[in-house]
Amino acid sequence: MTIEDYLKNKDSRYATVAMTDTNGLLRGQMVSIKSLAGIASDGMGMAPVTLALDPTDVIGTIPGISDDTADFHDDPLLIDPATVRRLPWSKPGHDLLVLSNYTGDTAKLCPRSLLQRVLGRAADAGYQPRYGLELEYTLFNETDLTARAKGYRNLHTATLHNSHDLLIYQVQQTDWYESVSQMCEHLRINLAKMHEEIGGGFMEACIAAGEGLEPADQLVLLKNFLRVLAARQDKCITYMPRWSETADSQSIHIHVSLKNNDGESVFHDQRNDHGMSTTFRHFIGGLQKHLGDLSLLFLPTVNSYRRFAEGTFAPPGLTWGYENRTTCFRAVGHSPASMRVENRLPGADTNPYLTVAATVAAGIDGIINKTEPCEETQGNGYTQGGGPDFARSMPEAIERLGASDFAKDWLSDEFIQAYTATRQSQLDAFAAKVPDVELERYFDLG
Repeated sequence: MTIEDYLKNKDSRYATVAMTDTNGLLRGQMVSIKSLAGIASDGMGMAPVTLALDPTDVIGTIPGISDDTADFHDDPLLIDPATVRRLPWSKPGHDLLVLSNYTGDTAKLCPRSLLQRVLGRAADAGYQPRYGLELEYTLFNETDLTARAKGYRNLHTATLHNSHDLLIYQVQQTDWYESVSQMCEHLRINLAKMHEEIGGGFMEACIAAGEGLEPADQLVLLKNFLRVLAARQDKCITYMPRWSETADSQSIHIHVSLKNNDGESVFHDQRNDHGMSTTFRHFIGGLQKHLGDLSLLFLPTVNSYRRFAEGTFAPPGLTWGYENRTTCFRAVGHSPASMRVENRLPGADTNPYLTVAATVAAGIDGIINKTEPCEETQGNGYTQGGGPDFARSMPEAIERLGASDFAKDWLSDEFIQAYTATRQSQLDAFAAKVPDVELERYFDLG
C-alpha cells in the first residue's frame, strides 16, 4: 500500500502521522484524508519542544527550544512514504501509519534525521552498514494501574522462574508470542526470532538485519507497540535496564556488518585470526576509542547505570572478543555473509536511531583513522581488566559527551548541546527526590 493508494480509496477517512522523540517514543497526530493530501506534499508542523519531553511529558531544558527564550513554534515534519504501515487494531480507512522526521534547523536535533545523516556520511566514505537489533523486555501479569498501586514492587512476572529458552514457558505463552507475530505482520516488522531470556517474564525479540533506516524504524515501532499490545491484554511491560534489585539487566544489542559500495563484505578475511579483516579490527578500534565518550546515548536515564550490578550480563568495560559474550564488543561469524560485531552496551531504554548512529559513526571513524583495538579478551571478561571504559555515572556521561569533539563532528554541536541539556534536567530532577531506601535506612536512626 502507498499513500497515493490510500488517498484514492473512497473508504479512507484518517491517517496517523508519527515522529520519534529523543526517548524513542512515537508521537503524532491523526489527520483527515483531506489533510493528508497536503501533508504528503508540504509536511506537517510540530513544535520542536517535543524533543525536550521525557516519557511523562516533563519538559527538559533545551536552549532556545524550551527555556525562557523559547516561543514554542512549529517546525515542519517531512513524511517518509517508504514507511507506510497499517495500524494493527484500527478499522480500514482509519489505519494508515506513516513515519516522519524534522527538516530545517530542527533536523539537527531529530534522532531519525541524525541517523540518516550518519548513514549518508558512511556511504560517502565508501561503506554501507547492515544491522539488526535485539530487544529485551519483561512482561508482567499486571496492568499499568495494578503495578502503580503496588508501588512497582512485588509484581507478578509472566513466568514464575528464570527461563532462558525454556520451551515449557514459550509454549505456555503461545497466545502472547502469536499476538506479537500477528502485530508485526501489520506493522511490517521483520521479526527474526523471539524467546525467553534470563529471569521471570524476561523476553527477547530480534529484528532481522537490514540497511538504511528500516531496522531502526522497525525497532521503534516494536518498542512502542509491544506496550500497546500488552495493555490490550491487561498486561504491562518494562524496558527499564534494571527494574528491581533481583532482576537481570535489560539491553538492546546491535549487530553491525559492513559492505563496500560494490556490495562486498569488508569485515571478512580468512587469512587473519578468526577470519577478521584489518578493516573489521579498525571498526572495533573506533568503537573502543569513542563509545566511552558517547556513553550517554547508550545509557540515557538515571536507571541505566544500575544495569551494571555484579552478576548481570552487562558489559564489564569496552572490551572485545571473538564469540565472547562476556565482552562489550563481540565479534561473530565465520564467512563474509555472517561476519559482524555485536555492540552489547546499549540499555533497553535507549533510542534505536541514536544508538545505531553512534555505533556506525564510531566504527567508520576507526576505519578512516586506522584505529587499532586493544588486545582481545579471551576467557571470562568479567574476571579481567583491560581496555577503555564507559561512563559509570550519569554526571560523568553528560560531561564526556558534552566535551567530545568527535560527537560534535558526527552528530552536530546543536544535538550534543540539546541532548546533554535534557539529560541534565533529568538528573537534577531525580537528585531532588528522597528515595524510599533513604527513608528506610535513615528515618528512624539516621
